[in-house]
Amino acid sequence: MSVRESIADLVARYAWAYDTRNWGALVECFTPDASLSLRVAGGDLAGPFRGHAEILRLMRDSAAAQDDRRRHVCTNLVVDPSGSGTATARSYLTLISVRGVSLEVLATGTYTDEVVQAGGTWRLRARHIELDRPADGRRPR
Repeated sequence: MSVRESIADLVARYAWAYDTRNWGALVECFTPDASLSLRVAGGDLAGPFRGHAEILRLMRDSAAAQDDRRRHVCTNLVVDPSGSGTATARSYLTLISVRGVSLEVLATGTYTDEVVQAGGTWRLRARHIELDRPADGRRPR
């Protein structure tokens, strides 16, 4: 697999893991010292959440607050290799809610990722999520 294909696979594995609540697979997407930050509609920065335990707690707490099924659709991936075994990746996020037979786009945004190759596998060392609006449709405070 090429570097781009491997990183595209990583981005997809993260989305699948979150959407299926496969927390073991989700944590495997990150290096042990990874960080994750989030900003909604230009509001305050949340995070960074550091390490597997903090990232996993954030993801589990977010999922527990949802009463629908989510589908994270990642597109327009751009990969910029920055050295031996490192790269920056950017992609768009479209977040879809599924309730019964109804579908709703909850939010759009971007992922900006710092990825590293560790033991032959690409992992997220840093992920920043920038949402264009809150997933619940409310304006940020």
